[in-house]
Amino acid sequence: MTIRRAVVLFGHGARDPEWANPMRRVRERLLAKADDVAVELAFLEFMQPPLAEAIDTLVANGATRITVVPMFLAQGGHLKHDVPDQVEAARRRHPGCRIDQALAVGEADGVADAMADYARHCVERD
Repeated sequence: MTIRRAVVLFGHGARDPEWANPMRRVRERLLAKADDVAVELAFLEFMQPPLAEAIDTLVANGATRITVVPMFLAQGGHLKHDVPDQVEAARRRHPGCRIDQALAVGEADGVADAMADYARHCVERD
């Protein structure tokens, strides 16, 4: 089966490789819930692969629709400027593939609710 839809979980990156472990857990959970979607990780700096490489790999493997999901709490400067430039460059390289950029995960109501629930749980466990 050729997978046409794909997600890139995009993070800032860090020098410590363990920093990406939560993103790896999200990737595994997404793959378990959506076996018809390819999921790759990509990073802005310090870690590999960069966004362009992850997108190129997905397109080479047959993806025709890719959504870049920034694993950031908010829409800061990178997501307002740097990432849209990279996404636009990928669109030019792959005109037959639809490539979209989602809002930062922290902007989603469900994620904010989950963080609030977690904080409440931390207080209540005393």
